[in-house]
Amino acid sequence: MRTGSEPTTARSPLRMRLWLSLWGMVWAVAGLVAFVITGRAGWATACAVLLVFTVIDLCFVVRRMRQGPHFQPGRDIPPYPPDRRGRKRYGP
Repeated sequence: MRTGSEPTTARSPLRMRLWLSLWGMVWAVAGLVAFVITGRAGWATACAVLLVFTVIDLCFVVRRMRQGPHFQPGRDIPPYPPDRRGRKRYGP
């Protein structure tokens, strides 16, 4: 059901982000190990930075998932109505 308020009531696909973060962590660790073994410091640093970002994203995702259905409601809960109190509406 589309209500026209999707940008303000959108729900993040947290389970998909969880699995993508885990997948990214696996590849970042594999790249980090491979580049450290081959002696390529620049690429190893890039993989380490990518690993840090994926771990941070994973922490945010797990935190949101543990906060309960307010942030990740099930399929049986309809979208929240947009909050229009005190906000100017832009556009037509």
